[in-house]
Amino acid sequence: MTFWDRWRIPIMLAPTMSVIVFLFIGGLIYAAMVSLGWQPLIGRTEISLRAYQNILFSGDFTEVFWHGLVLTIWVSVGSTVISAILALMTALLLRRSFVGKRVATFLYQLNLPVPHVVAAIGILFLFSQSGVLSRTGAQLGLLSYPSDFPVLVKDRYGIGMMLSFVWKEVPFIGVIVLAVLQSLGVDYEDLARSLGANRWQRFRYVILPLVMPGVLSGSILVFAFTFGSYEVPAILGVRFPRTLTVTAVRFFRNPDLNARTEGMAISIIISIIVFFLVLGYMWLSRRAIRRD
Repeated sequence: MTFWDRWRIPIMLAPTMSVIVFLFIGGLIYAAMVSLGWQPLIGRTEISLRAYQNILFSGDFTEVFWHGLVLTIWVSVGSTVISAILALMTALLLRRSFVGKRVATFLYQLNLPVPHVVAAIGILFLFSQSGVLSRTGAQLGLLSYPSDFPVLVKDRYGIGMMLSFVWKEVPFIGVIVLAVLQSLGVDYEDLARSLGANRWQRFRYVILPLVMPGVLSGSILVFAFTFGSYEVPAILGVRFPRTLTVTAVRFFRNPDLNARTEGMAISIIISIIVFFLVLGYMWLSRRAIRRD
């Protein structure tokens, strides 16, 4: 084996990997240093954990951080659970043979390439109190005024953010589940049916255990993305409480450069949580491969 054959793939990947390492790893190291108080441009070179103490335990940012963390977890968990349930249900429906299945499958995957910022703007125009549905309801006499429409966007409970994430992530998880279902075939179900299992028993004891690794893997990716998403909460969120990503960006853009330390500390906390989620995804994937 020649030198080129041995090192061809690493050499071809080197330019791309260099950019990834420089932008991602370099940015992460810089954020960690700033979160520890290292800002030589404003004369701060002392390393300490004061920023983490301020946002976690005591300081002006503690209430903002914990309220933001609760909202972020609520939106991420709610969006992930609803998306996973709807994805499983729709994948089971699309698995069957029916007239127009190709068209339905195409429409099901149509919004996958749509950016999340576009989805958020669409939800804003559609579900806001001055949006399409509220004005249509007022025109049809279903509402006295457009402002009588329920507050579904820019609300304290993150309903608008969940709507945007669910609309985007259901096809993502559904495509994964559908691929798993199609690879399994119907042999397992036919065997269970021949043994007297009804439809619910076939779903509970045959289909669900087989597709659960794919559902969990997709759900972990969705949770990690929604937890670290910025554009959707920035468009559909309220001023208080804000999600952690919006809070971190607000601190970083603060005219007082000292606030960047707390903003970077929040970013590092988000990165740590997402890192462990990725580890969980890798563990589930390897476990599923070994089981197969």
